[in-house]
Amino acid sequence: MANITAAEVNKLRKTTGAGMMDCKKALVEAEGNFDTAIEILRKKGQKVAAKRADRESSEGAAIAVLNADNTQGVAISLNCETDFVAKNDSFVSLATELASLALNFDSKEAFLATEFKGMTVQEKLTEQTGVIGEKIEVGSFEKLSAPFVGSYIHAGNKIATLVGLSAAPAGADVIAKDVAMQAAAMNPVALNEDGVDQSIIDKEIEIAKDQLREEGKPEAMLDNIAKGKIKRFMKDNTLINQDFIKDSKMSVAQYVKTGDAALEVVSFARVALG
Repeated sequence: MANITAAEVNKLRKTTGAGMMDCKKALVEAEGNFDTAIEILRKKGQKVAAKRADRESSEGAAIAVLNADNTQGVAISLNCETDFVAKNDSFVSLATELASLALNFDSKEAFLATEFKGMTVQEKLTEQTGVIGEKIEVGSFEKLSAPFVGSYIHAGNKIATLVGLSAAPAGADVIAKDVAMQAAAMNPVALNEDGVDQSIIDKEIEIAKDQLREEGKPEAMLDNIAKGKIKRFMKDNTLINQDFIKDSKMSVAQYVKTGDAALEVVSFARVALG
């Protein structure tokens, strides 16, 4: 049997993130060969991943990252099974590192297939499933480009949001962050009325009509009253029309124009766990 030193075990632990005993067992099985030990740990991860494939991974960390000139941003969620793992510093660090890498890609598929520390991102997730013992996966992936992009990560890394502005005037960073915070707190269904899917509108109309019928309103009046309720729905659920959370006397669109009369919110993305 190969003589495995503590330094070799520690090196493998730092490389893979696996526990000390798992690293020692892998090195013993590999007869001291470092690369073979890594493969053994990967295979272990694949076995654990296969066993936990149908498990719920609703916990994790939602992270938003911006490029250097604030013209692009990405928000991803690295999902796991328990809040205990989600709060671990090494897990959050991995999520942040992966988010920074994700900034270079336009799709989740391309991101998962790219190289990351000698393996693909997907292989790294499989490896970490073996290390941690929980299902680890990238859940959401949202990429945004605009003349100015801002971000916000809610405390505890449960929600991450991105907001794109039409220009980058002085104070754009504060404005974009405020609107990103709005999107995190108020969970709008769309940027504006045009972005609301017709199926959502139809559903809300039916809900409104059912409520009105229960209130005894005449059938002939339902359409007109329902339209009024839809107008209210649009105000409450589209980002630019919502009351600004820091000053309810103005809408989000009005708040943005306090930075520049021509400034507009052109896009947003929201990633949330659960």
